[in-house]
Amino acid sequence: MKDLLKVIAEGLVENPAAVEVTEDAPAEDGTVVLHLHVAEDDMGRVIGKQGRIAKALRTLMRAAATRQDLRVTVEID
Repeated sequence: MKDLLKVIAEGLVENPAAVEVTEDAPAEDGTVVLHLHVAEDDMGRVIGKQGRIAKALRTLMRAAATRQDLRVTVEID
């Protein structure tokens, strides 16, 4: 899951070397939190107008996680 999020984010930003994805240990309910870190200048590219790109990223990751019987939440830092 981390790799998928990283590949997608690298395609969106101007500085793909600054993209980092960290994963928290699963919570009690089994939810895994992925933290997406990008360069300060690329934050707007990842969030998008009115958060549309961020929402699409979260939806895509949730759909991919469902296929693997996981629960995933994406936080953009």
